[in-house]
Amino acid sequence: MPADSKPPRETGGSAVEPRAAGGPLPKPKRTSKAKAKAGMFPNNVRKLRQAAMMSKAELARRAGLSPLTIDRVEAGCPSRMDTKRKILEALGLPPSAREKVFGPDPDQG
Repeated sequence: MPADSKPPRETGGSAVEPRAAGGPLPKPKRTSKAKAKAGMFPNNVRKLRQAAMMSKAELARRAGLSPLTIDRVEAGCPSRMDTKRKILEALGLPPSAREKVFGPDPDQG
């Protein structure tokens, strides 16, 4: 083989090797609890944050929470009372605005 020529390329096949007969099956993907519960508690956090012209990161910084927590709350995931209080304070709202922002308390019937 001349020095300037390249070896022939292999074609076909895939990067993933086929599973051997009787080998383990791939594990099914799990959905997180947050995604499974998303939308269960609709709220107005996103609407109020956008009305205040505030990003998720800015609201998270002002509330002392992570941006992921803000994302979950806006998606309707359940949250702690302390988290709700921090979000209300960061939006400049009094505690009495809780129901306006987060809706009725699901624990009280």
